[in-house]
Amino acid sequence: MHMAMAGNGISAAASGNGKAKVVIVMGATATGKSKLAVALALRFDGEVVNSDKIQVHDGLAVVTNKATAREQAGVPHHLIGGVHPDADYAAADFRRDATRAVESILSRGRLPIIAGGSNSYLEALLDGEPGFRRRYECCFLWVDADTSVLERYVGDRVDCMVEQGLVGEVREFFRTDAGYSRGIRRAIGVPEMDTYFRMEAAGALDGDDELRAGLLEAAVEQIKENTCRLVCSQLRKIHRLRCLPGWSIRRLDVTRVLSLKVGKAKDEEAERTLWESDVVGPAARVVETFLHSLGGMVAEVSRDGKEQSTVAKHAAVVAGIVEAAERCGLQLLETGPSRGIHPRKAASAV
Repeated sequence: MHMAMAGNGISAAASGNGKAKVVIVMGATATGKSKLAVALALRFDGEVVNSDKIQVHDGLAVVTNKATAREQAGVPHHLIGGVHPDADYAAADFRRDATRAVESILSRGRLPIIAGGSNSYLEALLDGEPGFRRRYECCFLWVDADTSVLERYVGDRVDCMVEQGLVGEVREFFRTDAGYSRGIRRAIGVPEMDTYFRMEAAGALDGDDELRAGLLEAAVEQIKENTCRLVCSQLRKIHRLRCLPGWSIRRLDVTRVLSLKVGKAKDEEAERTLWESDVVGPAARVVETFLHSLGGMVAEVSRDGKEQSTVAKHAAVVAGIVEAAERCGLQLLETGPSRGIHPRKAASAV
């Protein structure tokens, strides 16, 4: 049995069932998963294992939004880069490498914190390999936000990425003979720039600033739209996983933080305060309870740190499913004597 003592004296693997303990941070893109993982690692003497299938590749740090050295805050990170940009990296590869990383972290007496947005890879790790569930007990944290607020923030973040050098970064990777079905070129932000760079390479943009600006604007808008589609897909997967056995996922609401970020009046101090009160604080309480527990599930914790009832949790799950479905052009109708929920295409999406 692994025994890992966190910096605050809490055992990171003192489960009564003999299982080592692992924290998993989930969420849609741009919700702050990596930031939360670092905050928890600093509090509980942990190390972060990346579960983003694009960030495992070398290159495109801006496009893939890899945590900078400053953002990593001295916390060891695993599976950030290291894979050739053109190489395929399948779920089986992640399962193998993530398991090795977790074992390595535990061998040093530290807490493994897996964080990223590739939920299919997480599912492959936990349910595709029976040995993982047998050896490790998991605590699931889901960083979530009101979808409309998150979409606005996604747009702002893409604009920020452009300011940070997205265009030049992608230009270095552009090849006229390269496809976008494998490796890091699958990343949102790369294929959307294809027309712009092809016309640039052909000299069609020389001396035509209006055409250049128009093509760039169209590419950036497409990046924003595709990122919002990714958010929708990620939320659908999380809601599906949340209804499966063994996926007791605790939701953390980052809406108020993102609302400040997209607001006209920026207040960094207020952002930090809300980030601590709405996200880090509740997450830390869940993890502390998890590390103290002798096995079994940890109760759902709301923003104020109080446990939620089973009815409240069920209502929250259903509400989340309905919201995610409607944002993706689906309606969920409660019909029939079984009172089952049945998806149907919304009229506006037909």
